[in-house]
Amino acid sequence: MTDLAAPIAAAVPAGRKLAETGQWALIFRRFRRHRLAYASAFVVLGLYLVALFAEFVAPFSANTYNARYTYGPPQPLQFFGRDAGGELRFMYVNGYKMSFDPVALKRSFVVDQNSFNPVVFFARGEPYHLFGLIPWDRHLIGPADPSQPMYLWGADRLGRDVLSRTIHGARISMSIGLVGVAISLFLGLLLGGMSGYYGGWIDEVVQRSIDFMKSIPTIPLWMGLAAAVPANMDPLLVYLWITIILSLIGWTDLARVVRGRFLSLRTEDFVLAARLDGCSKQRVIWRHMVPSFTSHIVASVTLAIPSMILAETALSFLGIGLKDPVVSWGVLLKDAQSILALTTAPWLLAPGAAVVVAVLALNFLGDGIRDAADPYA
Repeated sequence: MTDLAAPIAAAVPAGRKLAETGQWALIFRRFRRHRLAYASAFVVLGLYLVALFAEFVAPFSANTYNARYTYGPPQPLQFFGRDAGGELRFMYVNGYKMSFDPVALKRSFVVDQNSFNPVVFFARGEPYHLFGLIPWDRHLIGPADPSQPMYLWGADRLGRDVLSRTIHGARISMSIGLVGVAISLFLGLLLGGMSGYYGGWIDEVVQRSIDFMKSIPTIPLWMGLAAAVPANMDPLLVYLWITIILSLIGWTDLARVVRGRFLSLRTEDFVLAARLDGCSKQRVIWRHMVPSFTSHIVASVTLAIPSMILAETALSFLGIGLKDPVVSWGVLLKDAQSILALTTAPWLLAPGAAVVVAVLALNFLGDGIRDAADPYA
């Protein structure tokens, strides 16, 4: 009996400790067991860190060009090689060899395996202001000799580094999802909460408005709203308007989720107790009902961010969204619209790979949060 009682006594404190664990701790514990979602969380964090420190991470600025290397092919990063002088180089790229086609009257570049351009960490390059405040001229990686080319992902039609422009484009494309979802979250909580809590004619008006907005084809609606933005408007204001346009379309799904949760919660005992205790309607909504399904809201928001990113990419790709000199993934992909550009420089599709990675990581993260939102299941 004594031998059997020891494991039971040890299990009781463990079970009591689990029962006393808070909701968010239980959600995180279950989220960590979802390995794909847990790994995706680090990918998403890395993408936002790259976007935040874009000037430092990118080898060059977004608009630095060298017409001499138009459509230069990618120079793969090499490790541990000896240059012509026999000196060992830890990190380097091979230079270019230019050839001229007299028939097509076109220059072309090939990577010269006998040419060595050393690459270093914390390279001195173009000066910039980190966060718009701190003057600096160091980059995470760059050529030891700034006059030598280093196009890890190739160059575009103006001789601009595709990798650097993709890194700078992450700031717009990733932030437009956050800002757009924040506005959609406010509208979804406000209108969906009013619809589910009050019911009656308010519910009818909100739901029929949602039905009307969802019945309109998405792309024509985007085009109509984007056409209202003046062509000569400041790029920052265009960014603001595109964010508002996406938010005005993206709040409908979240509003219906919030409405369903309010309909199921407004008859719960803790809500009735709060009403009988004299709490105002606003306090019942924001202090009692909304916190009870915060985890579901977080999951919905996480899954909505990829939709915002894809929407901005589609708008910019179609030419009705952001435009030069603003740099976003959609603007970069617009350069790859023609067959001629793709046959000449297929590496212009590299920003599309960034879109795929970001959207997949955010979707996996949202799935993991959604599965972990109910830790008692």
